[in-house]
Amino acid sequence: MARRSFLRQLAALPFLGVASSLGQSTTHKPLNIMMKSAWGSDDPTKATFPFLHGLALSEAGHSVQIFLLGEAVSLMRKSLAGAVVPVGWPPLEQTLTKVAERHVQIYACGACSRARSVVQADLDQWGAKFGNPTIFVSLVEWADRVITE
Repeated sequence: MARRSFLRQLAALPFLGVASSLGQSTTHKPLNIMMKSAWGSDDPTKATFPFLHGLALSEAGHSVQIFLLGEAVSLMRKSLAGAVVPVGWPPLEQTLTKVAERHVQIYACGACSRARSVVQADLDQWGAKFGNPTIFVSLVEWADRVITE
């Protein structure tokens, strides 16, 4: 049900400019949004999208959490984050710094991290934590809850 509400809000986005040009204010309820990504450094633009979108959603007042798995966990290494430069956007390291400053919680799959030698020190610089299937399920359930003010 929360997903349908979110999709209705997305459908209204093209009309936001029209509403604001008419002097109408647009208000929204904050949402819980969980983003999952497995994109790694082989596609820098796609790898950066969850962080760029998570940052934009957080700045718009929504609660965001990101779950990384597969090749995406390697992005937690500062050396790799500095080398990933998406087309038309700043390097991933700059975006990750802003995401961390906004306290957007990032989880990196523990098994995927072990397989790629991503360690706790890599996660600490972004305030990230290791995740597992139980945490993934809890994030999906968290995102499906409606926030009431």
